[in-house]
Amino acid sequence: MMERDSFTTYPPLDTLKRVTDDVWIVDGPAIRFGPPLLKMPFSTRMTVIRMGDDLLIHSPTPLTPGLKTEVEGLGRVRWIVGPNRLHYWWIPDWHRAFSRSEVYLAPRIREQAGGRIDFDCHALDRDRGYPWDEAVATLRVESRYMTEVVFLHRASGTLVLTDLIENFEPRKLGSFLMRWLTRLGGAQDPDGSMPRDMRMAYRDKARLRAAVETMIGWNPKRIILAHGRWYDRNGMDELRRAFRWLLG
Repeated sequence: MMERDSFTTYPPLDTLKRVTDDVWIVDGPAIRFGPPLLKMPFSTRMTVIRMGDDLLIHSPTPLTPGLKTEVEGLGRVRWIVGPNRLHYWWIPDWHRAFSRSEVYLAPRIREQAGGRIDFDCHALDRDRGYPWDEAVATLRVESRYMTEVVFLHRASGTLVLTDLIENFEPRKLGSFLMRWLTRLGGAQDPDGSMPRDMRMAYRDKARLRAAVETMIGWNPKRIILAHGRWYDRNGMDELRRAFRWLLG
């Protein structure tokens, strides 16, 4: 279920917003996600990275006619990325609109999507060997339930995450229950982090710690998140804060 006008979102929606040279975000509608009796609104956010005339679309939001025109003004949509098994819903719409694009999927998206994705795609199953390697670093953060693939735009120091950190602002949550749940879950601004339920899915803490240390070693200037307030500065410090439960 989508909520386009909810105060949960970050308007204006469905339009490009410049982050830095060759990086833009698009804030999309809110969706409701979670167990049947505890579904909560999640803001959505897409990232666009330009490499020459080619565009990488990360975690697509709805493709409106106006957004399609804006994106076409930036360059050619070359790659569309589903970064984890929960972020795939609007990929078919983008692929139909940009038929020459190549789609890359994180592990288990096909399983999750069923027949919704019925076209040829590439696997995000390694950390290098992609056509964007020179401009964008790729890192798999693996777990049995959900592997998330993260990206660093090298030139700008922009780290792009999806669900590894969630950072919901209390003022954008509609009820005391939602505020309580996000705080209890470790996903509330100003101390957003990996939600506690997701931490349990990453059972190999040594592997997760190594991935986080790799991201810290990238020394990101900023971190774009899919849900909640993203970090426009002090990226490395925010990583250390958000994963202090893991790093010790």
